[in-house]
Amino acid sequence: MSIKNVEYGLEKIFTGAQDFLPLLGTDYVEFYVGNAKQAAHYYKTAFGFQSLAYAGLETGMRDRTSYVLQQQKIKLVFTTALNSNSAIGEHVKKHGDGVKVIALWVDDARAAFAETTRRGAKPFMEPTVESDAHGQVVRSGIYTYGETVHVFVERKEYQGAFLPGFKPWISDYNPAPLGLKFIDHMVGNVGWGEMNTWVKWYEEVMGFVNFLSFDDSQIHTEYSALMSKVMSNGNGRIKFPINEPAKGKKRSQIEEYLDFYESPGVQHIAVATDNIIETVTALKARGVEFLPPPPQSYYNEVPARLGIHKSEFKENIETLQALSILVDADEEGYLLQIFTKPVEDRPTLFFEIIQRMGARGFGAGNFKALFESIEREQALRGTL
Repeated sequence: MSIKNVEYGLEKIFTGAQDFLPLLGTDYVEFYVGNAKQAAHYYKTAFGFQSLAYAGLETGMRDRTSYVLQQQKIKLVFTTALNSNSAIGEHVKKHGDGVKVIALWVDDARAAFAETTRRGAKPFMEPTVESDAHGQVVRSGIYTYGETVHVFVERKEYQGAFLPGFKPWISDYNPAPLGLKFIDHMVGNVGWGEMNTWVKWYEEVMGFVNFLSFDDSQIHTEYSALMSKVMSNGNGRIKFPINEPAKGKKRSQIEEYLDFYESPGVQHIAVATDNIIETVTALKARGVEFLPPPPQSYYNEVPARLGIHKSEFKENIETLQALSILVDADEEGYLLQIFTKPVEDRPTLFFEIIQRMGARGFGAGNFKALFESIEREQALRGTL
């Protein structure tokens, strides 16, 4: 049987997940930023997102303005405050630009709120019906780590561009999309000793399952270490690895993140592509910066790392090396991945581009090479 690009349907693949919500997928990710107009322009230009919707003064919004972008199944929202007396502005002042909302698509936002708050979630937004000429949306929300929130979105009775209060954003500037398909996973960084607390929270409050774990004996370099556990809902569409720092000779990337974000938060967003070579080539041409490549010895070891999947490996290793793309394999296939440098001024949020050829892992074989690459960047910043 040949290896194919991994797609996640609605069938249950992780039997340990209780899945009482259930979740249909990621609806949108909302960033609180200092300048939404410029942020939206960057993601259109550099990442190939398309204009979808807008809300602001012209649509009756008095306290904020939001630009919504889409590429295939990914929706990103960039929101900025319109005055100084704003929780949005305070969020940006404390954290810099960053992810505030991970919105999850559900059939019943009222039930999702009732179930999660009954299990101990802190409410962010009571179930709220929003409507316009295109129908109605029900949204509710709960807090997760730090100031990050999950908003449950029920939109089965809505045919509008995005949400009530938004109008379609028609733009003359439409750079071509770059093959980004859906959000594969989103990683949260939490503080010292907090990982297991949040693992338990996702198990008990959200009905997720911890299907992969890595400790500091697996994730370490000469200088730094971290621990990580991967949480998933039953169908695998929503995957949240949770990282915490571990003791090392120097400061880990997780500590650097916590210092500059000033609380737990979203460290990176991994987006899937069916052709990582084409996608990364185009991203580089548009100015997206990636981490520096691992040494030659890393690429010499790729055939051995592929193991039984070597015969089905389609890509040219020299091409991957020229683009600094990493390779790993598990029992089910192989994956290709690459990480951007931080996309904000603070060394906080970055993106991962991933192509899964059968593999459902997270590149454990790449951890050392990846973290050494990050450490070289930290050394330049004086934060190692």
